[in-house]
Amino acid sequence: MRSLLVMLAIATPTVLLGDVSTDSQQVVALVALCAGVLTFVEYNSAFPSLVEFRDAPPFNRLRFGMLFLTLFCLSAIERGRIAPTTMTELIHAIGALIGMSMDFPYSPVRLATFMMASGGTEAQMGAVRTAAGMAYLISLLSLTIFVIIVKLGGWPRKGAPFNVWVNLPTFDPTSGGDVVARLTRDARVNIAIGFLLPFLTPAVVFIAKSGFQPLNATSPQTLIWTMTLWAFLPASLFMRGIAMGRVADMIRERREIAQAVPALVPQPA
Repeated sequence: MRSLLVMLAIATPTVLLGDVSTDSQQVVALVALCAGVLTFVEYNSAFPSLVEFRDAPPFNRLRFGMLFLTLFCLSAIERGRIAPTTMTELIHAIGALIGMSMDFPYSPVRLATFMMASGGTEAQMGAVRTAAGMAYLISLLSLTIFVIIVKLGGWPRKGAPFNVWVNLPTFDPTSGGDVVARLTRDARVNIAIGFLLPFLTPAVVFIAKSGFQPLNATSPQTLIWTMTLWAFLPASLFMRGIAMGRVADMIRERREIAQAVPALVPQPA
């Protein structure tokens, strides 16, 4: 089921847009198949290798929901330009409202418009602004939900064991140094990168346009995937940093309890 959902999410823009070349359809099908196989292998293997927090729901479910909802909403907006419906008009209105409200100097939405190719029309600027506003809104809502789950829901588990190796396969607790200090440091680094990425990515593309392909707003597939990744990756890093900080707090609490228990045991005279 997880594999099928991942494949569906990747194929969503192609399915909703409809008017896509055969080559693009084949590439999307290949990417969706590879992602589905990777998801199936990771969740059915006793020895994880890439997917983090697979045994700590709803971390990955929330990230998948954020990715799928962003792809669906941006695809619906582009679909509405061809065959408008009430739903597409509503999604477009929400995205346009958020995009215009966040379009101020040095904001992520304003910087996202700098990734466009030079000479873009006002309509193309509006399309990028709307897509950026909708994608950023979904990422902020997902991040807020995760913070609430961590603070109020006791994520990952209240009083239940937490396997660091299964949930953090890329983190080696035996590589040296205190585990808590390293987890705290990695958490801060992820949060810092997640905060800076929406600002740095458009700036880097704008400065190095000679080496990068500027955003072509006339290509719906390019616009959808660019704006989705632009909003998804920073929010995902934010969530990873918060999760790693939570794991560090859990280890610290267990150490304090283990140190306090011997002091409470009566010693022989």
